Amino acid sequence: MWPDAVADALARFECAFGQSGRYLNAFQVWQPGLEVEYARDDLEEAMLHLPCGARRDLGRLIDRIDDEFERRTLPNPGPAGEWTVGGWWWSRTREY
Repeated sequence: MWPDAVADALARFECAFGQSGRYLNAFQVWQPGLEVEYARDDLEEAMLHLPCGARRDLGRLIDRIDDEFERRTLPNPGPAGEWTVGGWWWSRTREY
């Protein structure tokens, strides 16, 4: 983890959730490390290193992020691949 990793991850979700419309748009060009799925990975890693009180507070934010992400994405109808080995958020898809 780097300084401000949690703030950076939360900012990426804030930007993504600021998009108008029901569904999150997929970027035309894949941007490794900038997609919100990577931000969610960063939040998951941060949870492993935080003390109990901070972990509980961040967990509440993550619950809200997960609910919104699930609401604004679609289940991936294809078979699970190598890229879905991580958290459930990697098995979601977005409209193009």
